Amino acid sequence: MASLVAPDHFSPTEDAAALQKACTERLERERVIVMASLVVADHFSATEDAETIRKAFEGWGTNEKAIIEVLGHRNAAQRKQIRQAYEQLYEEDLVKRLESELTRDFEKAVYRWILDPADRDAVLANVALKKSNPDYPVIIEISCIRTPDELLEVRKAYQLRYKRSLEEDVAAHTTGDIRKLLVGLVSAYRYQGEEINARLANSEADLIHDAIKDKAFSHDEVIRILTTRSKAQLRATFNRYQEDQGTSITKNLLVENPDEILVALRTTIRGLNDPNKYFVKVLSNGIKRAGTDEDDLTRVIVTRAEKDLKEIKEEYYKKNSVSLDQAVAKDTTGDYKAFLLALLGNEE
Repeated sequence: MASLVAPDHFSPTEDAAALQKACTERLERERVIVMASLVVADHFSATEDAETIRKAFEGWGTNEKAIIEVLGHRNAAQRKQIRQAYEQLYEEDLVKRLESELTRDFEKAVYRWILDPADRDAVLANVALKKSNPDYPVIIEISCIRTPDELLEVRKAYQLRYKRSLEEDVAAHTTGDIRKLLVGLVSAYRYQGEEINARLANSEADLIHDAIKDKAFSHDEVIRILTTRSKAQLRATFNRYQEDQGTSITKNLLVENPDEILVALRTTIRGLNDPNKYFVKVLSNGIKRAGTDEDDLTRVIVTRAEKDLKEIKEEYYKKNSVSLDQAVAKDTTGDYKAFLLALLGNEE
């Protein structure tokens, strides 16, 4: 007598696809563990951590070092458990308490870090849209570099937090070609596989070339390609373009005094084509400015510390001949510096 219970419905194709997806997700999780810069403590107790943080709030002044020692070494799942344990123990929202106890760039970095990743991206997107001059690169970054499933979770988190859709708010804060591009990007659910159509890559590389030659940068077909094709297909198209034209699309989009849509298109292509190089450029620009761009610096480190910050650090060193850790240590101070260095995996 067999103990196996077979399902009523069976599809080899569906089962193979499910198995492939499971294997891909496992490989991605393993890659993330290797490439994350975050150093997670061997011992973890959400209750003990909640108690440690509570003690850090007591007495004269906050013990910022204790907060960094805890939160700077906990992954997203652990941070969520700490928030839950803190609320159960003290009937108080830890996020709100941290906001009241900490200040300036350190407070902003810790606040971004302690949120669930999708909720954090929802906050980042909302803050970017509410600026007097909306920070379009942040919307592009979230739309183009997160996986399709991650972007879907961001959209859900945005709706839960703000009672409006991300698409709705993007449309409300943009006009014309920028609206067309950004709404398309945030609405996308791209195919995530590695299969490509070489003939399609050739034809769409030609289409993009013609649009650039005619200075029709925001051509409907160009936006359609960038907002709907899989990342693998787009990389094939970008490579085909470079082979045919002897230069990259982004270089061909470099013009004097570029308008808003041109900058947005270049940012989109960079993010889709090579996220690590995109992040290095953001970090390099942020650190090299007369005053460090703490928003960009915080966003990249906080959002990539559990993902691929080791790879980004390697790419940063290749480009700048100085380590990201050294650059951050030189351009930041105090608790903010200590916290960023903890997430980089290199505490002073």
